[in-house]
Amino acid sequence: MKSLFSKVAAAVIAALVLTSAQAQDLKLGVQTWTLRNLKFEQVVDFCSKHQIKYLQLIPDHIGVNKKEEWATKKAALDKAGLVPYTFGVAGTSLNKEENRKLFECAKFFGMKMIVVEPNDFKIFDSLEELAKEYDIKVAIHNHGITSLYGNPTVVRNIIKHRDKRIGVCMDAGWIASARFNPAKVFKDYEGRVFDIHLKDKKVNNTDRGDVATDTFLGEGDAKLPELLKALKEAKYEGVIAVETDNNLKDPTEHMTKALEFVKSNGGSAQ
Repeated sequence: MKSLFSKVAAAVIAALVLTSAQAQDLKLGVQTWTLRNLKFEQVVDFCSKHQIKYLQLIPDHIGVNKKEEWATKKAALDKAGLVPYTFGVAGTSLNKEENRKLFECAKFFGMKMIVVEPNDFKIFDSLEELAKEYDIKVAIHNHGITSLYGNPTVVRNIIKHRDKRIGVCMDAGWIASARFNPAKVFKDYEGRVFDIHLKDKKVNNTDRGDVATDTFLGEGDAKLPELLKALKEAKYEGVIAVETDNNLKDPTEHMTKALEFVKSNGGSAQ
């Protein structure tokens, strides 16, 4: 009896450990800017081949203004078992009804988030209204330090007085290009990061100032293992979408190395 009890207890503990480890897995996806030289059908095939389940589609791949294509694309994604969890970086407007088209597109595909980078802070008024109406999150993407959202302090000031559905799509590579630590920036956003662009950049000081160049994940200055650790500690539930600004004719090597890097640091493609 004692032996049986020990075996049962050991099995329960093992199950709990396994469940805990699975719960801490990070969901790996791709920002299809990485696959921008592929047509939509090729993107579906590529992601299926590499077992990349979660897709953040660029506007050209989803066809935001081509409503007649949505049903066909959704069917292709569903058939392949792929999850188009968001799209972006989506263009926005001071015209609320133009912005509504983004939310209608997201709603059709079953998305709960849109990634944006408005060129006017006033646009957030209509985005916030639509986020509440559709119950769809809006994530602010950042580029380099000279862009509107390059300084995380600016983004924090924007979101702190906005609805909780307004948050951040944090591009780790561009954060690093501005000489910030992505792990610290993630923590400073205090739970308002909805999405991660997993990108790495090497920053070099030149006569023209800092110049940032994309690298394979883990080979730049973004300190990505530290970021992934911070995500797991925070029990981050969003997707980490692999992305590069390098114009790749064949993205296979970058994606293969990215998959290996993320999985070795606690990520999961499923």
